[in-house]
Amino acid sequence: MRRHEFQPGRLIAGLVLMAAAVLYLLGAAGEADPPWFFVLLMTLGGLSFAAVVGLVTYAVRRDRRDRITESSDR
Repeated sequence: MRRHEFQPGRLIAGLVLMAAAVLYLLGAAGEADPPWFFVLLMTLGGLSFAAVVGLVTYAVRRDRRDRITESSDR
């Protein structure tokens, strides 16, 4: 497998969705009774946070790439 760049936004989104799935499975098994709005808010909040992290990561990498190409042009 070739190496790829680390994408923290996707990591956060995956972790949040796995946590929501675990809560759903615990509720279905009768082990826990999480309110439906808690799972919904957790998912929406986590995905929003992942989007912000992804945008910040993209902006930092774009800025770094622009600085490298600008310094090599001089």
